[in-house]
Amino acid sequence: MTDLPGVNLDLLSPIDPAEYCTADDDHHAPRLLVLYGSLRERSFSRLAAEEGVRILRHLGAEVRVFDPRDLPLPDSVEPDHPKVAELRELAMWSEGMVWSSPERHGAMTGIMKTQIDWLPLTLGGVRPTQGKTLAVMQVCGGSQSFNAVNQMRILGRWMRMVTIPNQSSVAKAWDEFDAQGRMKPSPYLNRIVDVMEELVKFTYMTRGRPALTDRYSERVESAEELSKRVNQPKL
Repeated sequence: MTDLPGVNLDLLSPIDPAEYCTADDDHHAPRLLVLYGSLRERSFSRLAAEEGVRILRHLGAEVRVFDPRDLPLPDSVEPDHPKVAELRELAMWSEGMVWSSPERHGAMTGIMKTQIDWLPLTLGGVRPTQGKTLAVMQVCGGSQSFNAVNQMRILGRWMRMVTIPNQSSVAKAWDEFDAQGRMKPSPYLNRIVDVMEELVKFTYMTRGRPALTDRYSERVESAEELSKRVNQPKL
C-alpha cells in the first residue's frame, strides 16, 4: 500500500539524476534535512513537513528530521551542547533543507528562528549552508499568508543557500489534515508535492558545482589571509 494516498503516483514520475547531475556525480540519494517550527502535540507545521518527507523519500531522497524540543536559546549554552551539536552535524551532512513554520503574529515562530540562528555561517573554515538548496513552507491558522516564507527566504539568502523558486503556504491548516494527521487531497497538498519535486531536482543540479557559489570577495579575503600567514615575521 502506498504511503501517499492523496497523491496520484502515476503523475509523479521518478527523477532521473542523469538529467540534472554533473558528469562525475555518483547519483547518490540527495541528503535533505527537515526543520519545523512548533512543539504542539498536533503541530501542523510538523504534519506538513512529514508529508514533505514522505514525498521526498518516494522521490529517492535520504531525509532526516530534526526535533527542536530541548534546543536551547541561541548563545545561552556552548555550541557543544548535545542538541546544538546534533543540529550542526545534520546541517553539515545535508545537501539541502526544508524549513516549515507556522505563521505566528505575522512572522515565523521563535522556535523556527532559534534553529536557524544556531546554524553558523562558518564552522571550522567551512561554510555549512553555502550553496545548499532550501525549500520554505508555512501553515496558517486563517487565510493564506506569505509572511513566514518571505522571512525564511531572507534568512536563506543570508545563509548563502540556493532557495528554490516554489514554496508552500497552507491556509486554515486545522482543516487540511485528517484525524490521523495526514493531509487531505487538495491544491495545498499538490503544491507541497511541487515543492518537494523541485527541491530534489535543484539539489541534483547544484551539488558538486562549487563554482556556482564561489565569490570574488571570499577569494580576496582568502588571498589576504594567505599573504599574512606567508609573510609573517619569523619567530
